[in-house]
Amino acid sequence: MSRIGKKPIPMAKGVTVEIGQGNVVTVKGPKGTLQRQFSPDITIAQQDGTLSVTRPDDSQTHKAMHGLTRTLLANMVTGVTTGFTKSLEISGTGYRVAKVGTNLVFQVGYSHPVQVDPPAGIEFAVDGVTKCTVSGIDKYMVGQVAAQIRDIRKPEPYKGKGIKYANEVIRRKAGKAGKVGGKKK
Repeated sequence: MSRIGKKPIPMAKGVTVEIGQGNVVTVKGPKGTLQRQFSPDITIAQQDGTLSVTRPDDSQTHKAMHGLTRTLLANMVTGVTTGFTKSLEISGTGYRVAKVGTNLVFQVGYSHPVQVDPPAGIEFAVDGVTKCTVSGIDKYMVGQVAAQIRDIRKPEPYKGKGIKYANEVIRRKAGKAGKVGGKKK
């Protein structure tokens, strides 16, 4: 049995889960509502304030879907209660970000500013001119939008200029070493 899949998912206060036809699960909480359709082979049950996920047999695909389904359900419950955030940092001379309305405007070394519009359910926050935060209730969307922002100007390995995740470590390369070994004859 999957170690992740067999763990029950505790339900927080104020969260309601509806399991509909075809394994369509709707999770409602204080921050919003999420809906997702899961594989019909996997059984999702709600009892005593917890959700449990079971699989019909030990085939490889059912084993994989077991853990995945449980993790996606747990992320839905966490999202509607606390939400998810990704922090990004900008480094480089003259590189900055500003919030204009609900959009972010980046100036990262191009001849023009780059504007990013938030999709539905995603919010941006700016802390100073070099830090921004992407937040929302859907973990996938938060990660996707943060990755798209990072792709505007990926951090380069020599000086570390660009947009990076707050916890990301950029492996630095040595620049030109110059002449080594003294004078040539």
